[in-house]
Amino acid sequence: MNQNLSLYQIFYVTARHGNISHAAKELFISQPAISKSIRKLEEALQVPLFTRSSRGVALTEDGKLLYEQVQEAFRSIDLAEETLRHRHALGISQLRIGVSTTLCRYILLPYLQRFIQEYPHVKVTIHCQSSYQTIELLENRQIDLGLIGRPAGKLACHYQPLQSIQDTFVCTHTYLENLQIREGSKNLTETLKANATFMLPDDANITRQHIDAALKNGGIELNSFLEVSTMDMLIEFAKIGLGIACVIREAVQKELDTGLLTEITLGPRIPTREIGFICRRTEQEIPAIQAFLHMFPVLARTP
Repeated sequence: MNQNLSLYQIFYVTARHGNISHAAKELFISQPAISKSIRKLEEALQVPLFTRSSRGVALTEDGKLLYEQVQEAFRSIDLAEETLRHRHALGISQLRIGVSTTLCRYILLPYLQRFIQEYPHVKVTIHCQSSYQTIELLENRQIDLGLIGRPAGKLACHYQPLQSIQDTFVCTHTYLENLQIREGSKNLTETLKANATFMLPDDANITRQHIDAALKNGGIELNSFLEVSTMDMLIEFAKIGLGIACVIREAVQKELDTGLLTEITLGPRIPTREIGFICRRTEQEIPAIQAFLHMFPVLARTP
């Protein structure tokens, strides 16, 4: 095997180009050397790997099977090299963070300014999308750190819990008063369930799945609801009296304190849920990641 590593590289590059001349140019060796190496590999494996023609070379069925495996191996090598380069670069230059717009604004944002002030030479980029998309970006190595609502099931990456957040239903006092006048019912809870317009995050969101599970467990069925893609819009729609919005309490604490919005109880309280940071297991000790996580006191105390 060790003696054939260079042969596999020549095979891989030739198969990728489908042309011995192009492979020779990439590898900086002669075309006869390419042909000789391929024949040597074919003899070692005792199968033909290419068919030759005036237009170039084409993989045989055995060649295609081998190429698929070799391609994956070389991709792994390329990924390992990229990881090493990125690992060292992260120590001094950049940090890519994935987070939803809501968690960025209400949880992450207060710490970003402090981090940038303390580490002015670290380039920080923010990628805003759902928690599921953040996980996907991390797995595809497009970000280095993510702040997510913890999904059900086991994560393939390192997860560091941050805090619990509370989902709640809110609306204006005026909306409640008008609903009661219009429906003329003394049972406010039943009036709400039957006649109110509820505004929920869209169903691709971890938040929505958590809410749906809580409503189902509480035996609560909403007759009328509309889906809204962002938490900010849910809050704004609630503030203008469009309906009852399900939002994160931490995002509307100011409005609740001033009385602009009021909380609505439909049944059992929605359970709190956890948010936390994720990163690749091999990179959790990288200086830039460690420095950022220590901006958060809860994380700093977590073993």
